Amino acid sequence: MLYYLAEYLKELQVPGMGVFQYISVRAAAATILSLLISLVFGKRLINMLRGRQIGESIRDLGIEGEKAKQGTPTMGGLIIIAAIVIPTVIFARLYNIYVILMLITTIWLGLIGFLDDYIKVFRKDKEGLSGRYKIVGQLVLGIVVGATMFWHPSIVTRTRVLERNVTLEILKDPSYSKVIEKNDVVYIKDEKSIITNVPFLKSAEFDYAKIISIAGDNYQKYAWIPFIILISLIIIAVSNGANLTDGMDGLAAGTSAIIGITLGLLGYLSGSFIFANYLNILYIPHLGELAIFAGAFVGACVGFLWYNVFPAQVFMGDTGSLTLGGIIAVFAIVVRKELLIPVLCGIFLVENLSVMIQVSYFKYTKKKYGEGRRVFLMSPLHHHYQKQGIPEPKIVARFWIVGIMLAILTLVTLKLR
Repeated sequence: MLYYLAEYLKELQVPGMGVFQYISVRAAAATILSLLISLVFGKRLINMLRGRQIGESIRDLGIEGEKAKQGTPTMGGLIIIAAIVIPTVIFARLYNIYVILMLITTIWLGLIGFLDDYIKVFRKDKEGLSGRYKIVGQLVLGIVVGATMFWHPSIVTRTRVLERNVTLEILKDPSYSKVIEKNDVVYIKDEKSIITNVPFLKSAEFDYAKIISIAGDNYQKYAWIPFIILISLIIIAVSNGANLTDGMDGLAAGTSAIIGITLGLLGYLSGSFIFANYLNILYIPHLGELAIFAGAFVGACVGFLWYNVFPAQVFMGDTGSLTLGGIIAVFAIVVRKELLIPVLCGIFLVENLSVMIQVSYFKYTKKKYGEGRRVFLMSPLHHHYQKQGIPEPKIVARFWIVGIMLAILTLVTLKLR
């Protein structure tokens, strides 16, 4: 909203309003406002939750110090959601389709997580919202994101060629348009596609449509089917991975902040023709506006850590964890970096795998030997280390360090191609 007000005041020749046209300025402002909202709104929400005795019910897992967390206010994810949505609405261009998608993701998954926490806290049902209903909610989001990415006319990739580099094939191609950009003659071509960058391989791109190429010559007509299915699976996997990671003070919020900074940088690079051309990655027009959302996201995570680091004054609950994971998944998808998720979100992946391995091995050994056996002392993985007697703050700090290393490796892949 402030962007449009600044544009109006600029037309009236009010001095200083032109600064808001710069994405960097608005992204910085969104980050600062997000931090302030987290700190101010966070304290008030914690006091309100304590006053109404809305606290976490802790199961006895035999972990030292776990009982001390009994009654800690939960549903703190409301702090994160407010700190993301408000700065984005104020500073971003709200007609930008990428911003709209990210706001829909935040609010939709926030509602699902809130419903889960509400059932746990107010109806005293420790299971919360049934897992299948969570999956259905995430699947609905996947369909919305996938369909928008596939059919919305504003979501395109652009080829931009300076006149001195134009080939005969380009001159003969009617889909290229000749324009003047800052005294340069440029040929541009926008095209709808469902391709994404492949890490580690030079000039490699993956086309989702190729999955059903065996269907015949008209397989492109049905390309939306594998695209939407895979997009939905990515959202479900990352969202649940973040949910599983939220088992220690500051673990999910800190890890998400690291991932958010990396994704924000990847989005900025993909939205800049100069950097996209240099790094040989897809150039995506209008993507730069996501820097405002990324700034608000990182600010919300860091601000929430003020109250969530050990010993936590508030837990984010599913309201926060499902939302954070979904945002990360959709952000990676829209910037065409979803194939980097196993690297960048390695913490979430390992937490997911540890649960799957533990459950599968337990069932297998119970069927074979009549007694279930375990690979880990406890899953998810962070509880395995906790069972070994490692202090919780040390485990969280080490997970953060691994997260930073994975983020650096993710960025390095841009040159290892």
